[in-house]
Amino acid sequence: MGASGGVTRNTLRQQIADALRDEVLAGRLRPRVEFTVKQIAEQYGVSATPVREALFDLSAQGLLESDQHRGFRVREFSVADYRAMVEARALVIDGVFRRIFDGTGSASAVIGAHRAALVSVRRRGEEASRAARGGDLDILIGYDLRFWRELGAVIGNAYISDFLQRLRMQAWAFAVPYLRGDGDGVRDWLWHGHRELVEAITMADGPAVRAVLDDYYAHGLNWADRLAHGDPPHPGHT
Repeated sequence: MGASGGVTRNTLRQQIADALRDEVLAGRLRPRVEFTVKQIAEQYGVSATPVREALFDLSAQGLLESDQHRGFRVREFSVADYRAMVEARALVIDGVFRRIFDGTGSASAVIGAHRAALVSVRRRGEEASRAARGGDLDILIGYDLRFWRELGAVIGNAYISDFLQRLRMQAWAFAVPYLRGDGDGVRDWLWHGHRELVEAITMADGPAVRAVLDDYYAHGLNWADRLAHGDPPHPGHT
């Protein structure tokens, strides 16, 4: 009975964390707006314990900030934070793929071992690319996160995969308020090279992989530069 109760609570904890993460990434939970464990528990009709655990989980992922006297709030990231996220991902991913593609004969072996997984990654990439081209932000975020999470299986290092996924979620948390405020222009700011990246990886084409990733990083840093100069609308504007 105790084991069953533990599983139920852990499952509820994960469900609440997932639901709140979706609220953050959709821009419905905004920075600086404070909320308490009690408020969230009442909203979802559950006890305080799994809610508290879920909120601490999201705080550990860098999406929330906590104040023992006032509750929780969505973390507010700056343009400098976003640039640092892009640069950190670039350094780590470049190191990973350099190890894969610069080792003699290692690329084909690594890719071959994950051939079946890459079929699923390709599907995620096609959906993400289609959503980006269409400016469908809600669909894009879900497929983009799944794409990078499944692609992380090729890395074969859970610590690196978790770190990259955490950065990707934080980057979306930063970007969404700006993108929501850009109206029909949102598609101009969405990178859509997912399909090209997985095709290059599947072909074990190191130079092509680096070219796609270079475009990915340049796209993110260019957007950060535009934000720093105030070109797109400010968060919350419609």
